[in-house]
Amino acid sequence: QVQLVESGGGSVQAGGSLTLSCTASVYTDRRNCVAWFRQAPGKEREGVAAIASGGGSPYYADSVKGRFTISQGIAKNTTYLQMNSLKLEDTAMYYCAADQLCYFSDYGRLRDDFRYWGQGTQVTVSS
Repeated sequence: QVQLVESGGGSVQAGGSLTLSCTASVYTDRRNCVAWFRQAPGKEREGVAAIASGGGSPYYADSVKGRFTISQGIAKNTTYLQMNSLKLEDTAMYYCAADQLCYFSDYGRLRDDFRYWGQGTQVTVSS
């Protein structure tokens, strides 16, 4: 069983930056995918970014392209989400998810079919 723990959330003014961290309880050198999702009150969960081991370009939702960067630490069991130029609409609970594969819909959007999830960390952007 993999446990994921997110950290780094908080309150920031619009235009500011935050870096979220997701640390997995175990490290595996097998193929894996780590993703960030977010959910605002009254809205559907949205896949924000994903990164797969073994290379390939990370995935970003259109809403965050050019502003967010997903990366993995040297230890590989920690995944980061660097969020720049934050907007009011970025306010949400952010969740880390992991599985062996990244799952995408027919429309190319990240699906939330991941087996392992963290408890979430709140990001609040104010004007």
